[in-house]
Amino acid sequence: MVGVPLARRAKRRPHRTSGKITSVLDYARLGWASCPGAHPLSEGGRACSCDRVGCPDPGRHPLSPAWQLQATTDSALLTRWWRQDPEANVILPTGRVFDVFDVPVTVGMAALAAMDAAGFDSGPVAENGDRVLFYVATRGAPEDEDEWWSCHLDAGPATIDATPGLRWHCRDSYVLAPPSTLPDELTVRWIRPPDGRPLPDPLRVLDLLADFCD
Repeated sequence: MVGVPLARRAKRRPHRTSGKITSVLDYARLGWASCPGAHPLSEGGRACSCDRVGCPDPGRHPLSPAWQLQATTDSALLTRWWRQDPEANVILPTGRVFDVFDVPVTVGMAALAAMDAAGFDSGPVAENGDRVLFYVATRGAPEDEDEWWSCHLDAGPATIDATPGLRWHCRDSYVLAPPSTLPDELTVRWIRPPDGRPLPDPLRVLDLLADFCD
C-alpha cells in the first residue's frame, strides 16, 4: 500500500519542498504520471514563477506547454526535475489512469458526508482552495467515444473559468495535486489520500455529486 503524505497549510519551505519530491515518487508508484508546475511567488513583484508577465493564474498551471508529453512515472527523471526546481508544484494529467470531478468546497464536503453515511467508497479526495476534487476511474476512450466523449461537464485548461459548478477533468486536462502550494501560503491537501485500491466508477460518483450541484 502506497501512502501519499497529507499536505497541509505550511509556511516553512523546507517541509513543503521535501513533501513534493516524496509525493511525486509516491504517485509514480501508483502509476500516476506527473510533471512540474509553476508555483506562487511572494517576492520580486511577480506572482508566479513562470515566464509570463502578469500571469492570470499564478502557481496553478504546468511550466511547459508540452506538459502532456512531459508527464512521466520515471522516478529518476522526476527526482531530477524536483531537485532542479524543488518549489515546483505537482501537475497530474487526467484521462490516463484517472479522471477528476472538481466541485465547489461546500458541494464536495456535503457529498463526501453523504457518501460516508451510505457506506460508499469515495476514493481519493483532495481539497484545492475553494474546490474539492474526487479522483475516479477514467472513462478513457470508449468504443462509442463519438457519442459519449463530448460532455458539457468536460473541463480543459482553456475553459476552466467557464465551468464554475461541476467540472469533469478527463483527456487533455490536468489537476494541481498535493502538496502543491497556492497563493496566500495555502497548500493543496488530501482529505482522503490514494492507497492503491481501485478507483470508483465515475458514473456512480457523478450521480451522487449531481444531486448536490442542482
